[in-house]
Amino acid sequence: MFYDHQQIEKKWQKYWEENQTYKTSNNTDKPKFYVLDMFPYPSGAGLHVGHPLGYIASDIYARYKRHQGFNVLHPVGYDSFGLPAEQYAIQTGQHPAVTTEQNINRYEEQLRKIGFSFDWSREVRTSDASYYKWTQWIFIQLYHSWYNKNTDKAESIDALIQHFEEKGTEGLHANQNDELNFTAEEWKTASDIDKEDILLNYRLAYRAETTVNWCPALGTVLANDEVKDGKSERGGFPVFQKKMMQWSMRISAYSERLLQGLNTLDWPQPLKDSQEYWIGKSQGAQVQFQVESHDEIVEVFTTRPDTIFGATFMVLAPENPLVETITIDAQKVEVDTYIEETSKKTERDRMSDVKNVSGAFTGSYAINPFSNEKMPIYISDYVLMGYGTGAVMAVPAHDERDHRFAKKFNLEIKKVVETEEDIQEKSFDSKDSVCVNSDFLNGLSYNDAKSKIISEIETKEIGHGTTNYRQRDAIFSRQRYWGEPVPIYYKDGMPYTLPTSALPLELPEVQKYLPTEDGDPPLGNAKEFAWDEANQKVVATDLVDDKTIFPLELSTMPGWAGSSWYFLRYMDPQNDGEFCAKDLSDYWGQVDLYIGGSEHATGHLLYSRFWNMFLKDRGYINHDEPFQKLINQGMILGMSAFVYRIDGTNQYVSKNLAGNYQTQQIHVDVSLLIGTSDELNTEAFKAWRPDYAHAEFILEDGKYITGREVEKMSKSKYNVVNPDDICEEYGADGLRLYEMFLGPLEQSKPWNTQGLSGVYGFLKKFWNLYFNGETFEVSEEEPTKEEYKVLHTLIKKVVYDIENFSFNTSVSSFMIAVNELQKIKCNKRNILEPLAVIISPYAPHICEELWNLLGHDTSIEFERFPTLNEDYLVEDEIHYPVSVNGKMKFKISLSAQLSAKEVEDLVISSDKMQQILEGKTPEKIIVVPHRIVNIVI
Repeated sequence: MFYDHQQIEKKWQKYWEENQTYKTSNNTDKPKFYVLDMFPYPSGAGLHVGHPLGYIASDIYARYKRHQGFNVLHPVGYDSFGLPAEQYAIQTGQHPAVTTEQNINRYEEQLRKIGFSFDWSREVRTSDASYYKWTQWIFIQLYHSWYNKNTDKAESIDALIQHFEEKGTEGLHANQNDELNFTAEEWKTASDIDKEDILLNYRLAYRAETTVNWCPALGTVLANDEVKDGKSERGGFPVFQKKMMQWSMRISAYSERLLQGLNTLDWPQPLKDSQEYWIGKSQGAQVQFQVESHDEIVEVFTTRPDTIFGATFMVLAPENPLVETITIDAQKVEVDTYIEETSKKTERDRMSDVKNVSGAFTGSYAINPFSNEKMPIYISDYVLMGYGTGAVMAVPAHDERDHRFAKKFNLEIKKVVETEEDIQEKSFDSKDSVCVNSDFLNGLSYNDAKSKIISEIETKEIGHGTTNYRQRDAIFSRQRYWGEPVPIYYKDGMPYTLPTSALPLELPEVQKYLPTEDGDPPLGNAKEFAWDEANQKVVATDLVDDKTIFPLELSTMPGWAGSSWYFLRYMDPQNDGEFCAKDLSDYWGQVDLYIGGSEHATGHLLYSRFWNMFLKDRGYINHDEPFQKLINQGMILGMSAFVYRIDGTNQYVSKNLAGNYQTQQIHVDVSLLIGTSDELNTEAFKAWRPDYAHAEFILEDGKYITGREVEKMSKSKYNVVNPDDICEEYGADGLRLYEMFLGPLEQSKPWNTQGLSGVYGFLKKFWNLYFNGETFEVSEEEPTKEEYKVLHTLIKKVVYDIENFSFNTSVSSFMIAVNELQKIKCNKRNILEPLAVIISPYAPHICEELWNLLGHDTSIEFERFPTLNEDYLVEDEIHYPVSVNGKMKFKISLSAQLSAKEVEDLVISSDKMQQILEGKTPEKIIVVPHRIVNIVI
């Protein structure tokens, strides 16, 4: 019977949509299971075949859990704010909302074609005002919260104000920007503006001067993960370090909890390691060094206070405010030039560049508080202002980076940890030795010396033991148009939140999407964007009088804001009264399975854990962590094609002749190849782009053969394969099966369209099991033991594979089972019905059609997954190979129920064995039950 995949897939996609088959109920007695894909950004290019890999895996798992009787939440939505739509708006004047809507429609059309079991009724978009109303609401909650170290959680700012009114800062243990000290009386007599200024020091969302990655060409601040090699990831524009007033999120308050929480999560170890490194916990001491001939003090954090006697110079971050104060006139030009050069590097670049040594001398000296020796103070880009105190005491004998610096600038290298190595040539970084040349620390081991020196530091009142974290607070402002407006207005220069009743604060219309002529963000172009405090509404900008009508914040939120809580909104997407009803977040709880790329390790996955913990602290949800199990899917790689242009000509030489010429290798669109071969359609190539219209070709055997190479699938490499084309030719079920069949989910693997024919052949064979020629024919006869064995072998394998996310081996098992059933001409209902259920998570369209043909008028989706019966897997007979003196002589079939002694007796008494023995008695007989018989004669 002809397998018409196009007709079948259209029919069932229409059925699922009309019947809302995958709509999830919140009112059920079923246990829940929450399966989620990382939020897609709807780009203009649409999907290529690499994108659905993770979605297919999560869809298989979601369908499997439904078959197991779970109430499955498997939603979809769009992270629809973003820089690409804004850049397009700047270039064309088209509103980003229009571009985004077009892109989403394209994405949705493609996703529906692949047959995903998403609950489309729960779709959310971060750029919808009904959604970002709650992103703004969460921001307001963060603004009105502080982190109480005594209770180790976020609390209402009202509790902090009460503490100030009763005790001032006495007994306060809070996360803060600067350590403040004042009495209750001083608080009470402070002006309202001073009180607001003090509270900003503690708020979890706060405004402060921060060093940021500023991209003038894009007119915005970029996150570290949006910058590569000193340039913006989008557009490749130069990025500079710059100090600006910015909104920040106090994620640093959660560093320890974020670290400890990793122990409770079933995540890939490399991803956990990335977060652990990013958070960067270290224990040591904070120590103060006096600057000679200055009142200034340089404070450092060191993990090796035991080596303080070997500290021979100091290095400050170029952006450390002390640099300006302590640099002598003679060194000013050199220092300023170095600071300018450093501003062109991002913090990430500076951290990763471990080989290049550079710096500048300030001309000033610090005094070592223990050796009393002078220590020259340098600046260098390997010291970061955001980590520790922005200054290090350099111990070149025992730190590799300090050693390179000392060698470059000819500075003293002093051994203070015992070693036979020549520390003038190479640093000795080990802790497994004892102190030398260190006065009262001499002879002490690392741990003893560390305790002793911290005690001495505290006795001298020049510092204390402490724990430090590399993670810094997250910048929360972007100087862009296409993002969530920050619900803040300014009164007397101080920020105030809008009342929650005024939310959402909607994005205003603007004439242009670039910064204003005064350098304000694009929202500064809005005509209607001021806050009327008296009437609680947004009014015209030119009405601002700073008495009753005030300016609104002109920055927007970063791209990660909306994606930091979207998993909660899916639980209750239409609720206009709260971001998620408590009973629903209690029911759905954590995401049970989260699938997405590893590139989000230190961005989205940290921010969403932070916001989740905060919402738990404030009592809005009950679970600590958002994502219990996480899988990073690998990439599907493209097979790029290349032509070879002879230098200085318009001639293109075929691959195997290219070695005879000086050539340039140029990417060519894979759609220009003939069929699935490597041969270029030369006429299509000439028509592809104007500069190739007059191309000449040097052929081999009358053909132009392209070079091929496996690379990342990308539009810029012209190696993108459109899933629509695959669905058209091989069907969505063919695409789904093939993507799983390519290899283990977590690994990257190359795409090869030719491989689809094998999977498509399997689908046709599976389809025809249910037909006799052109007639659908299924027998009601009871299956044989052999038929049941094929079915239950498959059940056992597929259950194991799905639960271990080994989807590729399941597809192989389907092929084996269908081949075996075809061979024994099985068409029994009791085999073919459960077979359709087993394969349906992978190939839902064909299985729905077969289920319907089997006489069912409901979807296959909620049928119970077949239960394994191990009895069918027990062998009745064993085919024992019999080896004599190490050589296999014959096989004998015996009952599987026989004991080893019974097997031995039957083998020895068999005619074949008697002929071999010729009356001799065996020296040794070894029976391995159900496996083999070995005889030595």
